[in-house]
Amino acid sequence: MKEQSTAILLRIYIGERDKHKGQSLYEYLVHYLKVYGFAGVTVLRGIEGFGHKSKIHTANILELSTDLPIILEIVDIQEKIDELKHTLEDLDTEGKVGVLITEEPVKVIKYGKA
Repeated sequence: MKEQSTAILLRIYIGERDKHKGQSLYEYLVHYLKVYGFAGVTVLRGIEGFGHKSKIHTANILELSTDLPIILEIVDIQEKIDELKHTLEDLDTEGKVGVLITEEPVKVIKYGKA
């Protein structure tokens, strides 16, 4: 059985070392999303990248970074995504974290029991 719907894909770009009240920011967000009933989240760890400061972070063994890029992908309805964006504005990240998000409409197709 195939089921189709529309939703919003929100991507959150942060660094692996980013913190919220002493806890890893990506771990905090995963637990937050679970507690508040979001449809799901996937955390992706980049092997190389740079952000607004143009410092390259890499998994190359000769230049191993402890602050690799992290992307959280969340797909849910617009109302839930808007709620999350308000939460991101209020995060206590000790003033050291720059959070970049992207948002786009997506078609969701579920097959079988998904």
